[in-house]
Amino acid sequence: PLADGALAGTATGDAAQAIATDGARTVPPRENGGNHDIKNFTRGSRVYYPVHVSGAKLSGGDLHFSQGDGEITFCGAIEMGGYIDLAVDVIKGGMDTYGIHTNPAFIPGRVEPRYSEFLTFIGVSVDHRDNTNLYMDATEAYRNACLNAIEYLQQWGYTGQQAYMILGTAPIEGRVSGVVDIPNACCSLYLPTEIFDFDIRPGGQGPVKQDRGQVCVTS
Repeated sequence: PLADGALAGTATGDAAQAIATDGARTVPPRENGGNHDIKNFTRGSRVYYPVHVSGAKLSGGDLHFSQGDGEITFCGAIEMGGYIDLAVDVIKGGMDTYGIHTNPAFIPGRVEPRYSEFLTFIGVSVDHRDNTNLYMDATEAYRNACLNAIEYLQQWGYTGQQAYMILGTAPIEGRVSGVVDIPNACCSLYLPTEIFDFDIRPGGQGPVKQDRGQVCVTS
């Protein structure tokens, strides 16, 4: 973590410096919340956060207009400005009552993105660059599912960058499909076919490669 720009609340002096240099950041997901980047976390959601310290504070942010599961491009979601309307209740002893100790639980809102037709890509935990097996590595499996989807979209005329950004911004669904059979974890990426204005599915005529414009051109 970088000390520059750290927000230490009301702390001053050495305490503020200690927070700036060693404090846990909210960029990664954590036991008390953090940046989960869950696309179903929409208006009307209800979240149950475990509270680990007395007098804990609550904050929220990083609003997205749309994103795919995993936000694989890091800042690839469509960011947006907006307001968060919060209602807060404290459930005394709730962590022990419901067994919610180490991570939050939530009920998604009713305006989550819903699609009914998907083209699904599979990935397993093998690094195909050198054909190394990464034992039960779900991150590598999902990475491969994404790469397979990117390669597929390129056959239709998208650049690699464009395909990558589509997977980061469109409401794709990422699923852990298998962690039961050693040595390979299996993950799948569900690409909604309804987001395209042409038939993206494999067919007898093969992919129709067209110029998809100059979006996401890198320098």
